[in-house]
Order: sequence, then structure tokens, then C-alpha cells
Amino acid sequence: MRAPLIQILLFSLLNSGSIMAGLVKSDTEDFIDWWPHTVFYQIYPRSFKDSNGDGIGDLKGITSKLRYLADTGITATWLSPIFQSPMIDFGYDISDYKAIQPEYGTMQDFEELIDTAFELGIKVVLDFVPNHSSDQHEWFKKSAAREPGYEDFYVWHDGIVQENGTRVPPNNWPSVFYGSAWEWHEGREQYYLHQFTKEQPDLNYRNPKVVQAMDDVLLFWLNKGVAGFRIDAVNHLFEDESLKDEPLSGKTTDSLSYDYTKHIYSRDLPEVLEMIHHWRQLLDDFSAKHPERPTRIMMTEAYAGLTQLADYYEDSNGVRGSHLPFNFHFITDVKGDSDARDYVYNVEKWLIYMPRGHAANWVMGNHDNPRVASRFGPASVDAMNMLLLTLPGVAVTYNGEELGMVDYRELSWEETVDPPARNVGEKLYQEVSRDPVRTPFQWNNETNAGFSTAAKTWLPVHPNYLELNLEAQKVANRSHYQVYKDLLELRKSAIMRVGRFNIEPLTRWVFAFKRSYPNFESIITVINVSDKEQLVDLSEFLSQPKKLVVEVSGVDSKYQPGQSLAASALLLAAREGLVCRLV
Repeated sequence: MRAPLIQILLFSLLNSGSIMAGLVKSDTEDFIDWWPHTVFYQIYPRSFKDSNGDGIGDLKGITSKLRYLADTGITATWLSPIFQSPMIDFGYDISDYKAIQPEYGTMQDFEELIDTAFELGIKVVLDFVPNHSSDQHEWFKKSAAREPGYEDFYVWHDGIVQENGTRVPPNNWPSVFYGSAWEWHEGREQYYLHQFTKEQPDLNYRNPKVVQAMDDVLLFWLNKGVAGFRIDAVNHLFEDESLKDEPLSGKTTDSLSYDYTKHIYSRDLPEVLEMIHHWRQLLDDFSAKHPERPTRIMMTEAYAGLTQLADYYEDSNGVRGSHLPFNFHFITDVKGDSDARDYVYNVEKWLIYMPRGHAANWVMGNHDNPRVASRFGPASVDAMNMLLLTLPGVAVTYNGEELGMVDYRELSWEETVDPPARNVGEKLYQEVSRDPVRTPFQWNNETNAGFSTAAKTWLPVHPNYLELNLEAQKVANRSHYQVYKDLLELRKSAIMRVGRFNIEPLTRWVFAFKRSYPNFESIITVINVSDKEQLVDLSEFLSQPKKLVVEVSGVDSKYQPGQSLAASALLLAAREGLVCRLV
């Protein structure tokens, strides 16, 4: 009965012309489409569940745990790369875009995963890596050999011969992963560009054959039943054809560091937006030809400026691009010591810059950044999940954040496998390594946290799995997982999909936001981001003296769901969040 009620409400809002929370559309389809209010659960396949005891997560393992996602309330997941790869960068170096990495399983395993997900009502989004391939890809081998049709599939250059006869790269561009972005190829006797590892040569998107080849890849997986793609490092797709030196940033004197230059010629070029528009049209055309299937969507990853990301949604001419340009401000702009004003500012600036008619999105963590519990502290886990899951629009959860998993910072140099960490060496590896956030999922307190029966897993399991694991949290009186699950249940209510949204800092350390619509009970989220107890008065923010009833409270909260509270004197513990209903 829930869906029809929501749909009736949405159509009534259309007729009244009311402003929607994080989604304002002129056409009705997107109001009731599957994606604008979805929680996307990111699975890092290598670390999620190992089904065959080799110490590496795989597709059968994921399939075996899809019921867990469904029981939690997750209806969409995106998988980090599962394609064939030498695994130099653990799947982000693809040697065959239309094949499954053997240690993850087979194409049949993937098809079974899709079928099972469909039966459970879960959409599957794949991680698409278009900027570069592996140097083991047939395309690169043919390009290096100058085979006809592949000569310019990648970015090649003769380099510069200095006065002393030494040949050097064509410019001063550094790699994201440290070192020069150029590598000499003895066979072709030219340099090739690689903005990441040297085993990840950059494809040349100024070549129409490359664009067509990638279109074919997208259509291949769309026909396999995927719901869309998360497009990796999209703002790196094009480089200035002049290949000029970039100006120095002044941040470091280390010419091998990515911070050495301002990346004005190697990133964020206008042509990137054109490619996003091209892929959006491909997805829209596919969706139009297959109306019996859900809308196929595009999520784009780019650490870029706010104005630029807003253009990814829709350019100045109204041409639509990414359904969801990832919003990383809770990762990049909000820290453990940020105050309430910082949180409010980062929410409001996204909603202000987002073009009218689009869905907001909020990313609290991913496989490249420290976990929420490590970034903000374990005491903040519930409050941060409340923030993520009660804001308007789409939420993205990295696997394990629902449990409050923490980074395993004690990984030794010998255990470290992350490419940028290996590149900077033993003295500095801990500063850049992404391994601590990629350790295996902690299912239970059995061997290897229930992740694998292997004697050794690809990364060690965090030793705290004996206490911090899913099974323990399922049976506990209160747990992070139970809070997370309650929040997903709350998201099903109509008021969490529609109506007005406003947010304010109540004090320097406490902020609140409200989801409201006439004749519906409002939902209030209030969060204390300090390490001290805070007393706040919500009366002015609520505009009328009504009582609050607790909907969701944290693990250590003294408040219980269903408890009535006075809005005029609300005492919040350190790092506490509350979600309440206004009655």
C-alpha cells in the first residue's frame, strides 16, 4: 500500500507546484523513478565475501550476501571493478572490459548475481573505468605496435631531446600516484601518458574509435541487465592537445608529487562535459528502447570544483549529463573538528549550486578514504549515518560503515599492497595507503571474521572483528547496524521523499534540519558535533512549541524510540544525533 500513497502525494505536489526537498522536476517520471531517493551500497568485491577459500572476495560471495542487503533495506548496490585485470590497481587497470576477473568468478557467476539481485529487488550498478586501460589490454599492445586503427588509441609523444642529447618526457605533469605521468615504451620508442600507475595508460578520447569502443562496452553490460554505471575519474578523460607544462602550485618542491603542479591542462577540460552528455544520451536511448526495464543511470566520480560538478548535472544550455555527480564534501570539506556551521554550509552550498530539477546526493565514505569511524571518531558513527540518511536525495554507503568499522592503520609495510603507498616507500606509506579502509568485511567472530576460510586473506582482517561484527550487532540490544536499519525504514515514509527542507546551526556545535509538508508530521534531525554535552532550544527553529517524539536514537543515547521530548530544552550527549517526529 505504501507505493500508491507516495505516488498520490507526489502527483498532488506536482499540481500544487510545491518545492521538493532535493528534487524539483517538471516531469512526473523522475518523481516516482527508482533512483532519486535510493541508498546505494558500495561493495568492494575483493573484501566483501570469499566463497572458495582463496582469501579473495568474489561474485558468488556477493550473491550469497544479497539477502543481507535486502533484509537491511538496501535496494541498490554498486560494485567496484570486477573486470579482467592484472590487479596492479586492484581492478582499476582493466585488460578486458567484457570479461570477468577469473579470481572473482565467471560470466555465469555474474549473470546469477544479476538474477538473484533482481529477485530481491536490488539494482546493480557497475564501476566503469574509461580514462585508462591496463597495459596488458589488446588495445594497448596493438597501439604500441602501431597496428592500423590503433596507432592513436592512447596518448603518445616523442618526448623532448635536450641539448646534451638526453630524451625526457614532453612536460612536467606528475601522476596522481606519484612520479612522472609519462613512461617510455621501448617497442614504440615513444612516451605514453598515464595519469595513474605506469601500468594504466590513458586512452585518447579525441579518437572517435576509442569513444565507439567504450560505447560498445557500456551497451554490452546494459544488455546483461545492469542498472547503470559509476564512472571513475571522469574529469581526467581529456588533456590539452598542446601538452604544455602546467604552472607550479607552490605546495611542494617535490616534482614527482601530484601536488607539484596546478592541473589546468591535464584535468577538468571542457570536453569532459561533452563526453558526459554523450554517455547520458546513450543511457537515455537504451532506457527508451527498453521501457520494461528501470531507468539506466550514470553516477560520476570527480574531485572537482562545485560549479563544475553542478554543470555535470546540467550545463548552461539545459543539456543533461550525470544523474548523480558524486558529492564528496562530507569527505573533503568536513573534518572531525568541524563545527555545526561547517556542516550546514556544506549541505546548503550543494543544494544552492545543484540545478533545479535534480536529485541531491551525499557520500560519507568510499574505498579511497578513511572510514567514518576513523575520520570523525567511533562515537560519531550513528550521528553521521543519521545525517547521511535523512538528508534529501540519494545516499551512498561504503560497505562496513553500517557497522562502524574502523581503518586498520597498523598494517605493516610487508602487508601493504596499495600502489600509491608502495610508490612513496616504507617511510611514507602509512600517510597515503588506502589498504586500511579496504580490509575484509566483518561478518562474525569466526575465522577471518567470516569473510574467508583461507589461511591468509589478501589483506589482513582488522583484529577488532571479535567484538565488532555484524552477527554481534544483530543480536545486541542496540547497535550501529540496528540504527542504520531503522534509518532505512524511516526513509520509506513519504515525508522523507517530498516536501520542504531547511537546515540551521542552532549553536556553534549543534545543527538541525527539518523535512516538512502541510498536513504531514515533520521529521527533525539534530546533531551535536562536539565532544561535550550540549543543551539546545529548538523552539525558534520549529516556529511553534510542539513536542518531539524520538524516531531513531544512537547506540549510547539515553533517549528511546517513542519517547516524548520537550523542544525547548533538549540535552544532547557528546557526538549524539537524534531523529525525531514533530507532533
